[in-house]
Amino acid sequence: MIVDLPDTTTSQVSKTLVKIREEGGVVALGRVLTLVIATEPGAEEEAIEAANDASREHPMRVIVVSTEPGTQTSSIEPRLDGEIRVGGDAGASEVIVLRACGDAARDEESLVMALLLPDAPVVTWWPGAAPEVPGRSPLGRIAHRRITDASTQADPQAALRALASNYLPGDADFAWTRLTLWRAQLAAVLDQPPYEPVTRVQVTGASDSPSTTLLAAWLRLQLDSPTEYQLAGPESGLHGIHGVRLERAGGAIELVRDVPGIATLSQPGQPRHDLALPRRNLRDCLADELRRLDPDELFGEVITSGLRLLNDGEEGGHP
Repeated sequence: MIVDLPDTTTSQVSKTLVKIREEGGVVALGRVLTLVIATEPGAEEEAIEAANDASREHPMRVIVVSTEPGTQTSSIEPRLDGEIRVGGDAGASEVIVLRACGDAARDEESLVMALLLPDAPVVTWWPGAAPEVPGRSPLGRIAHRRITDASTQADPQAALRALASNYLPGDADFAWTRLTLWRAQLAAVLDQPPYEPVTRVQVTGASDSPSTTLLAAWLRLQLDSPTEYQLAGPESGLHGIHGVRLERAGGAIELVRDVPGIATLSQPGQPRHDLALPRRNLRDCLADELRRLDPDELFGEVITSGLRLLNDGEEGGHP
């Protein structure tokens, strides 16, 4: 069920939500958190779809704050349009969409405060453009976790560097979440004999893939070995992470993804293996991040110390 509330107030939205719950029997007692999604007009549906899918694992209230950049000016008539989705239109969640412009869009924190679930953690997600310092932004200050996506920015590598400079505990980025399968596979390989130290690391990927840079930073931090990473431009045809080469005294380990979703693992003395290594979608990344509400300490160490070691190393990482 979808209820439209044109030219409304957050108080009216809250009252309408209570009325729907009382009349239709839709309850929010099992909600474990409030997810605040900050986005632009036209980009709401993809984020809502991902949140609805993730809500089947993490029942929650979803509040979407949609504001057009540049409309928070006094010359534009203030207006707030609301929309409430429950039941089949909201997965296992309640979805509240707030579309604001003019003065109504100036204070995003005030827009959502009255709609937060009491005594429940708050997670803020920016699917697109994110504040320069997420932890000090209006919607970031009220959140236990703050999720960004460097890959959606105009310059993903610059966005990653900005995130490293402004990192605060509780920050997270989907560029890191997309590494889970790569990290698990590489860790599994290195857990097998022979247990030789890695003497050199090479990581390759696309220039618009911040995950490639983070993977190199993680390997540099964990293996304490000289690490190179190469970022190829659009003309190369590469998308995301392309491959990893780990050199050891007994030979090199190579994990290369030449085909979308399939990677080839080569190891000395063993046959080549094809492994499923797909790019994780929004739903998987969001559900993964919502599994923990405490700061991801490893991500914090990689985004700060790991990147610094990578770019300050003698092997010269490519920013």
